[in-house]
Formats: sequence, C-alpha cells, structure tokens
Amino acid sequence: MKRRELRERIFQLLFRVEFNGQEDMQEQVSLFVDDMKEDQEVRQEDEAYISGKYESVMEKLPQIDAMLEGASKGWKIGRMNKVDLTILRLAVYEMKFDEDIPEKVAINEAVELSKKFGGDDSPAFVNGVLAKLTEK
Repeated sequence: MKRRELRERIFQLLFRVEFNGQEDMQEQVSLFVDDMKEDQEVRQEDEAYISGKYESVMEKLPQIDAMLEGASKGWKIGRMNKVDLTILRLAVYEMKFDEDIPEKVAINEAVELSKKFGGDDSPAFVNGVLAKLTEK
C-alpha cells in the first residue's frame, strides 16, 4: 500500500475508538484487519505498520488530546465532530511524535483526509487547529 492509503486505514481504525470501549479495541483491530484482507491483499509489513501506528497513537492519546484542547479555542474535544477529531489526533501524532513524517506533510495529509471523510467545513477547521500547533 502507498503511504496515503496506509494513513487512511489508520484513520479508519482510530475512528472505531470513538464507538468502542478500550476493552473491545483488540477485537476491533482484528476485525478491521480481516475486513481489509477481504477487500484486497494486504502485505504483512502493511498490516504491521497500521497496527503499530494505531498503538503508538493510542499510547500518546492523552498528550495529543491535551494539545488539541489547547489549540482549539472554544472547542472541547467532546464537542468536535468525530471524523475531524480522529483526523486531528492522527495528524498531531505525526507532527509531534513521528520523526519520519515532516510537519507540513502531516498537515497536508490531514486536510486531504478531511476533504474525503469530513464535512464541508472540516478542511478549514482541521487546517486551522493544526496551524496553531505549528506555532508552538
């Protein structure tokens, strides 16, 4: 898979966090991978990358959410659109904790994800929040 497709898959997996308890997520990861394999052939390294990135984001989630709370004035995380929140969480992880991905690439990819999966206002919202995080 190309990097953009891998990112989309990670986003889709992270999105499940909003609707499942932490105790159910191990099973959700397994179901997600099985569903992915039904749609296309998935290389072992792609599966490992998706699972590994998901776990890394989840480990940093409290820090990521704190950064988002600080950058999104007037928007508590609980009030955010779940799609936008998931995109922001992935982007903040890539910006602040993933040394392999340049900050500008993480922002651009987040905006592209928001165009594909979010609402009409999502790209501007995502870009605005992430822009505030680059200033810090």
